[in-house]
Amino acid sequence: MSVLEIKNLSHRFEERPLFENANLSISAGEHVGIVGLNGAGKSTFINILAGNITHDEGEVLWLNGLRRGYLDQHANIDRSLTVMEYLTDAFDYLHKKNEQLTKMYEDMCYAEGAELDRLVKKSARLQEELDEANYYDLESTIKKVANGLGINKVGYNTIIAQLSGGERAKLMLSKLLLESPDVMLLDEPTNFLDIEHVDWLIKFLVGFKKTFLVISHDVKFLDAVCKNIVNIESGIIKKYTGNYTQFKAQRDMNAKQHEEAYNRQQAEIKRLTDYIDRNKARASTAKMAHSRQKMLDRMDIVSKPVNLPDATFNFPYTEINAKDFVILKGLEVGYTTPLIPAIDLHLNSTARLWIRGTNGVGKTTLLKTLMGKVTAISGRFFIHPAAQVVYLEQDLIFPNMESTASKYFANCFPMMNPKNQRAALAQVGLKGELAIKPFKNMSGGEQVRAKLAVLSQYKSNLLILDEPTNHLDVRAKEALKKALIEYPGAIILVCHEEDFAMDVCTDIFDAKAKN
Repeated sequence: MSVLEIKNLSHRFEERPLFENANLSISAGEHVGIVGLNGAGKSTFINILAGNITHDEGEVLWLNGLRRGYLDQHANIDRSLTVMEYLTDAFDYLHKKNEQLTKMYEDMCYAEGAELDRLVKKSARLQEELDEANYYDLESTIKKVANGLGINKVGYNTIIAQLSGGERAKLMLSKLLLESPDVMLLDEPTNFLDIEHVDWLIKFLVGFKKTFLVISHDVKFLDAVCKNIVNIESGIIKKYTGNYTQFKAQRDMNAKQHEEAYNRQQAEIKRLTDYIDRNKARASTAKMAHSRQKMLDRMDIVSKPVNLPDATFNFPYTEINAKDFVILKGLEVGYTTPLIPAIDLHLNSTARLWIRGTNGVGKTTLLKTLMGKVTAISGRFFIHPAAQVVYLEQDLIFPNMESTASKYFANCFPMMNPKNQRAALAQVGLKGELAIKPFKNMSGGEQVRAKLAVLSQYKSNLLILDEPTNHLDVRAKEALKKALIEYPGAIILVCHEEDFAMDVCTDIFDAKAKN
């Protein structure tokens, strides 16, 4: 049974077609991954499904009576509530059923005959639904899910206003999972989750009996939870059977077959065209040339393969050879109280350190302390005076969200030749209209690329990177990984993607909350 039918969907964004006459069917219980390069329109697509954006043409038809839930990590929520009050709201639909049940019991006191039988049967169904949802022990249900995502570590009585952005994102995800809608629409749910919580989410989604569509660039996650993949590419929405790895193999094979068919047809077109040009003017061969022209006119033209440019990242290196490059001695970081026990670290100028730990434990605070943005509570740290540091912050903050990548880059490097400015942006995949798109209209991945385009202009021997893979599509992540592996200098990396971090780094520091 189909829960969603999309017919001839077309939508444009800033005069650029994102989808054209797209068709798609989603069946009940399907677990679907939505993939595509940064800026392909994945978030726009899921917002159309959620009813937040009105599409230009076509139909989006949901099965009547479905409860749909959408994870919007940027949504405004009531920050005056406690964590538990917010999560309890997830069961508003059950509270309403309980109110209906109470009213039925009251009505039974005055009902007779067929009406009484009807109320008894309906109340029995409602009671069964409430029992199945564990309505009479909601607190344990809440904590089972919320603890799986680490919400217990922030405290159930904590006011939401006191939470970090990542903690709020986990809280919103927890509430959506608790609501257990018939269809879940998830936009990059793993972005703010650490490894153990991603593993918990994988187990939850694998066991989820209902339907979900999820946008993610995490291949391991998609392979684990998805049985179908919807790929958005060049205005086309196409569904594949299988997980991401299986999709990629199918897509690569299809692309190869398409290219071969295109090349064969182009060779045939050239052969026919050459024959027509040589023979159309001669009376003895004009009839044959005319026949070839008819063949050419009737031919269904195979479209030219679209070769999407890969991003290329590069971090220029300035040489240094230092045994004592970064040293931490009894360093305690935090704001009013230490977040992590005192840290002792000793890194040389070729060290590659992965800092891992649960969300909110203080990894970002540690990096900000090293960069002088947060004052250390106690202890000390040393960074070699010849160190040249490039720092990528996790938060995508720009001086002006109305500005564009082109203007942002030009402001950073006003003396650079405009041609070289354009080349630098094109190298990271921001060319043409993408370079002049306002930041507010960019995808998260496109914004990260703009940051990396600027940072890659500075020579360095120490890269400090806070969640650099957030929002980047699979191909961009592979390009970034390649650049980091080839980088000769030291790297301090915070990252929630284990495969990426293990390929880049050789050492691990486990950041654990101070008891």
